[in-house]
Formats: sequence, C-alpha cells, structure tokens
Amino acid sequence: MQGFKEAFLDFAIRRQVLLFGEFKTKAGRLSPYFFNAGLFNDGESLKRLGEFYAKAILDSGMAFDGLFGPAYKGIPLVATVAVALAGMDRNAPYSYNRKEIKDHGEGGSIVGAPLKGRILIVDDVISAGTSVRESVELIQAAGAIPCAVAIALDRMERGQGELSAVQEVSRQHGLPVISIVNLDDLMKYLGGKPEWAATRSAITRYRQQYGAD
Repeated sequence: MQGFKEAFLDFAIRRQVLLFGEFKTKAGRLSPYFFNAGLFNDGESLKRLGEFYAKAILDSGMAFDGLFGPAYKGIPLVATVAVALAGMDRNAPYSYNRKEIKDHGEGGSIVGAPLKGRILIVDDVISAGTSVRESVELIQAAGAIPCAVAIALDRMERGQGELSAVQEVSRQHGLPVISIVNLDDLMKYLGGKPEWAATRSAITRYRQQYGAD
C-alpha cells in the first residue's frame, strides 16, 4: 500500500471521519464502519484532504485538462484539489455547477473555468451515482469530455445488482474511478494493527454478505 494511502487512513481515523461500530447505510444495511468526508471541516483538514486527492490523481497517471466539482459537496473538494495540484507543479483550471441556473450577471449554471478538453470529476464518494451522471451531462453539454472520477473511499460493496456502485458508474459512463483508498486498503491497514482485529473481522463478515467481486 502506497504511503499516502496509509497516511490518509491514519488521518481519517484520527479526525473521526472514519468510524467503526454499527451504522445504518442509505441502503438499510448495518455497516461496521462509516465514512463522512463532510467532517473534514476546517482549513487544515481540507488542505490535507486536497493533497491526498492530488497524490492519488497524479499516481493514477490519468491525463486531464481540467477539474469539475458537482454541487454541493464537490465545490470545496475541487477547489482544494486544484490548489494541492498547483503545489505539486500541476496547475489545472477548475469549475463547478450551480443547482439553480443564474439568470443575471454572467448567467448559466457553470462557475469557474470553461469546460474544455478532458475533465476529471472530483466527488467524495459514489453511492447512487446521481452526481456523476449529472456531471457527465453538464460536461458533455459544454462540448468537453469527462475522463475520470476521483473519490475519497471506494466501499467496494454491491449497488443495485452484483456490481459495486463504483463499477456501475464506471460501466455506465465508461469512466475509470480513482479513489484515495478502497476497502482492500482499509483491510490491509487494519491487518497490521492487532487492536483492530475485532473490527477487521466484522468488516470481513459484512463484505461476505454485501461485497462486490
């Protein structure tokens, strides 16, 4: 596991963004862990989160011309990722959408840089894939090409069918999904820490029931 992945998991647990216990998901499943990227809610944590995204994106080798963040959670994410990438000598334009089209001033639904070329979508997680679908439609309507999606955590569990939510989105839109970490990374991380043995066992049982191949 790359060093930035382990550092991200350390950071997420310390910030209590990644919690262990029993949590009910939107699908009604009782999950032994819960991840809420919205709790990266101060300047320091948002800065570090952007750096982790940037490292994952650069490590993927994905070619892109710009970044797009779907409203609302994607707005601070895409901005901090753009800043982090610039600090790593990869300056990229970014933009995001409004939920309501502005009918005065510059108008329109897109704020920031024009959507041109290959656009990488930055989001927190993929559950139903709604924000990705809407982002793809907006990018294509502008004449640009959606090229990938970057998220913080891939839970690697089934969505509507046998595929995971991430696999469903990837197949539907033909987009690779870049994650800072996935469930395999989390299991490797917990495997090296004896104090988390019970948690790792609970996640294994959950994965046997709901995991995607």
